[in-house]
Amino acid sequence: MSKLVKIFHGPQHPGITGNMSVELDLIGETIQKAKTHVGYLHRAFEKLVERRTAMQAFTIVCRICVPEPDPNEENFARAIEEITGLEVPERAKWIRVMVLEMSRLAAYHLWMGGQAGSTGLYTVPQWAVGYRDYILDLFEELTGGRVYHMYIIPGGVRRDLPDGFLDKLSDVLDLIESKLPEFDRLFFDNAVFKKRAIGTAVIDPETAIERGVVGPPLRACGIPSDVRKDDPYEIYDKLDFDVITETGGDVYARALVRRREMEQSIKILRQIIKYIPDGPYRTKIPYPMNWKLKAGETYVKTESARGEFGYYMVTDGSEYIRRMNVRGPAYVHGISLLEDMLVGEQLADVAMIMNSLGTCPPEIER
Repeated sequence: MSKLVKIFHGPQHPGITGNMSVELDLIGETIQKAKTHVGYLHRAFEKLVERRTAMQAFTIVCRICVPEPDPNEENFARAIEEITGLEVPERAKWIRVMVLEMSRLAAYHLWMGGQAGSTGLYTVPQWAVGYRDYILDLFEELTGGRVYHMYIIPGGVRRDLPDGFLDKLSDVLDLIESKLPEFDRLFFDNAVFKKRAIGTAVIDPETAIERGVVGPPLRACGIPSDVRKDDPYEIYDKLDFDVITETGGDVYARALVRRREMEQSIKILRQIIKYIPDGPYRTKIPYPMNWKLKAGETYVKTESARGEFGYYMVTDGSEYIRRMNVRGPAYVHGISLLEDMLVGEQLADVAMIMNSLGTCPPEIER
């Protein structure tokens, strides 16, 4: 007679994606039921923002996703700019896209470490985290912070590029690009990873659209959806890059999408290095502590490394933000989709499947 066993995967577990837990009912190694638990990281980010001025609040939003904070800063700044009519200098837009693509590269390196680690390929995390550090070094020089940057502000960016920064960025891109074939040999073409990832946790295109799946998991179903192309912001409409798709819809297809998108981010950054214009890097704003925001509402969105990421913001004419709502991919990917997807899968594949979806728990507990 089969015995039902209940275990908790997380919150303290190397295979969990952040501060969350998945309650699993098992018969043998096969998952019968899965339930996501959050609540370990509740900070009420949206309410914290509503009690602060715009310039105080922007220092909070980067914490909504630790592996990739910059889309939060860009969304927040662009929402304030759309409501108040602030014009952003052209150079600042190019710098913002540079920051966003550097952030995407850093996030993909961190993902690669987690994804490989979940299949027992422990050299890859060492390499990936090491190469991510080269990008964090650049962020530290540019912003003063390695993880939380607080650099993209309403009206532009906090300061201009340091002398020689673009040359250093070019050197790091060369370094990352030269390492990608070794990542291919060790990870993406690895027989163990392919054996476990191909055909695992498949999402078909109809389910993806019905559930609201976005980002690499959606593009891995063959659907070419990318906010940067579909609804361009900043200067993405001036840049040459491709929307990457795969057709397998499984863990392996999601990995290949991210791998190929790393090359696209490098391509974008090289264009920025070559064509970034001179000029001012920010517009002067009113005195921050007494900046009354014009009454209005807006919805802005960006393409983060985990998919479409939106901010809905309402202002009422005071210096405070009346209401802000964050719409991230983690709620769908980490709860409704994950809970159904895990049923019938093996216990050993839970971490691999979670990593493939790109869940960031603070987005859920916003």
